[in-house]
Amino acid sequence: MNANENSVPGSASNGLKTAEAEAALAKIASLPDEDIDLAEAALILASFDHPASDLDIYRDHLREISDTVKRHVDALGTLEAPTPEDMARILSEVICNEFRYCGDEDTYDDLDNANMMRVIERRKGLPVALGILYLTVARAQGWAAAGLNFPGHFLLRIEGADGRRVIIDPFHAGRVMETPALREFLKVVAGQAVELDATHYRTVSNRDILIRLQNNVKSRRLDLGMVENALEALIRMQILNPEQEALWREAGVMQMRLGRLKHAIEAFEGFLERATEGPDRRKIAGVVQELRERLH
Repeated sequence: MNANENSVPGSASNGLKTAEAEAALAKIASLPDEDIDLAEAALILASFDHPASDLDIYRDHLREISDTVKRHVDALGTLEAPTPEDMARILSEVICNEFRYCGDEDTYDDLDNANMMRVIERRKGLPVALGILYLTVARAQGWAAAGLNFPGHFLLRIEGADGRRVIIDPFHAGRVMETPALREFLKVVAGQAVELDATHYRTVSNRDILIRLQNNVKSRRLDLGMVENALEALIRMQILNPEQEALWREAGVMQMRLGRLKHAIEAFEGFLERATEGPDRRKIAGVVQELRERLH
């Protein structure tokens, strides 16, 4: 695949069927968080909707981007490690200029923007999908890169060998976000009353990034009235992090909407097993009791 061609991968015999994708996702979920390959996991998640696609084509494309970044780094001609500013500039030059990736501002809510296969094919996507691309390529160079706990818009941080850091916005051509710009951007995405603090610089786990990606799929399907399909996305989120109690509560609500009271009870019981004592737990316990009475 040429760096400057928007080639569209086709179908091939080594696409993953649903059962194989489920097994692959479960294997990924069993790994320590630091061992999870974000791009591979995102491709597995995408394969549920495109089971006939050849994942090797997408993997090769990601390796091509990483190799191109390495050539740019080598061209610096210095024995010293690149600065975080160099890293950010090279990532932007390669991903945005050479491979022509960009944030999809025109059709932001398109489901394709959260499917890594379609993001690669179309060269555009959501902030978190493009963030996975940036993180994958940066980590392939051995760079310290992580997603940030920033609300409403996925950002990532790259750290140089000297400990200095830059924050990158993968949706807007990999621009570097200084503190004043971050403060202003936060108020746009989270409200004028929200102030920038240390929590917004906190890094997030690989599982959290994948769940954030799938949450976009789930939310868009719900907006389209596709409750069954939204539930499928939610179940994949549960596989990635079964101890996240809110996922079990939401699964129970969806099962109720679908009229599956027995499955709703099972999901709500999963929530009760994980939730701490409080008003929400007592409310769900009451719902479970009510559902049991309706079944008898």
